[in-house]
Amino acid sequence: MNTNRTASGDSTARPPGSPTAISTNDDPYHLDPRDVLEPPTTFAGKLKYLGPGLVISAAVIGSGELITTTALGAKAGFVLLWLVVISTAVKVWVQLEIAQWTILSGKPALEGYGHVGSRLIGRAGWINLLWILMDFAKVLQRGGIIGGAVAALSIMLPVFGDPLSTPSLVFWTVVSLAVVISLLVTNKYSIVEKFSVTAVIIFTVSTVGLALSLPFTDFAYNSADVLTGLTFAIPAGTLGFAVAMFGITGVGADEMTTYTYWCLEKGYARYTGPNDGTDERARRARGWISVMRTDVLVSWIVSAVCTMSFYVIGAAILHPQGLVPEGNDMITTLSSMYSSTMGEIGHWVFLIGAFAVLFSTFIASSASVPRLWANTISILGAFDWTNLRTRTRIIRVLTVAFPVIWALSYLIIQSPVIMVQIGGVASGVFLVAVVIAVWHLRSREVPPEFKSNTFFTVMLVFASLAIGLLGIYTVFETFGIEIGA
Repeated sequence: MNTNRTASGDSTARPPGSPTAISTNDDPYHLDPRDVLEPPTTFAGKLKYLGPGLVISAAVIGSGELITTTALGAKAGFVLLWLVVISTAVKVWVQLEIAQWTILSGKPALEGYGHVGSRLIGRAGWINLLWILMDFAKVLQRGGIIGGAVAALSIMLPVFGDPLSTPSLVFWTVVSLAVVISLLVTNKYSIVEKFSVTAVIIFTVSTVGLALSLPFTDFAYNSADVLTGLTFAIPAGTLGFAVAMFGITGVGADEMTTYTYWCLEKGYARYTGPNDGTDERARRARGWISVMRTDVLVSWIVSAVCTMSFYVIGAAILHPQGLVPEGNDMITTLSSMYSSTMGEIGHWVFLIGAFAVLFSTFIASSASVPRLWANTISILGAFDWTNLRTRTRIIRVLTVAFPVIWALSYLIIQSPVIMVQIGGVASGVFLVAVVIAVWHLRSREVPPEFKSNTFFTVMLVFASLAIGLLGIYTVFETFGIEIGA
């Protein structure tokens, strides 16, 4: 009997005696023919299945857009506005390609990375090992995100002394950890999605509103300023900032990787069903890939608009005053963007909004990284990824352990901007490896009918070249070879 369901949620009744004791919905990484769902065919219908992209937006807005992009605007002025546009538009094409492979294969990205080159440990290849090294560097970035959120809380509600005193920061760090861990210990994707979407909407509206209102204030900018920022120039002393921003704004290497896990947990691959070689399955795959592309488009618009708004705000307000966010004063400096134009109420609007977006990034990272590490441990041969009970237990343990490690890194270093930039450079290096993996999987494991779109291919080539140049620069800088000023 045909058990295909429609996107409205209806399903044909199962035959009497069909197995119902274990629902495959309990394991989003397991594909079962009983779970197939006809994809929506209208734009409105596709909107109902969005979510993974907005979770990714929540993850990148806090670190890249709020911290690095604003700091770059404060340091360089409008002249690097062109880089904001490119950094958000280029990498999305790689994200689309790896997500398509995930929907077709039913596997997350880290599994695919193991298909590139010889296996070194278990099912792990060289890209898997590079990811492990990259993620160690990202510890500092995630600590910086926690630091930004904690600093905002401490400024609003200081305890045990001055707002940025160690006792106050430690207190709010402990409180934040307790809240995040209690929210995520259930390991439910829906919690992450709901919180992320709410935070992104609130802060996007407030930030874009401020950027658009600046022409009517003492910090007005005009069309000439914007045109200056589109001249493809890189002023002296800003190249390091620029590289970090390109590596961290928009979707970075880790967000591309994470996105495949959220696509699976949202159900795109499960609704497509296992590959039985039929035309019906191929048609469903095209439909759910189309939903995924809509999801990516919406999240890209959110990220691009936020990134440009933060950059413009930093260039228009902080740059003329010579203010560049540094150390624990980062939140205080950034809050001046709002208080300069909106008075004391703007100061509070920023603190509340900054906490919301940074905290949502903290939640998104605390939910995603344990999944990636659990998968990595499985790929290394420590346990069977298909064992739902074991996988869930490992993810829960890591959900408790990782936030504590990140928080300790912040309390020791206490410089969110530098910490985030270090993570950004690490992401830039790993981006090159992800591009290599994408081309390998595309050439060997993606059916020809799913790579016949010339426009998508051209954009993927362009993105790959841009990311390759970023990787070359980053490697040279790592070994002390300077390129440019």
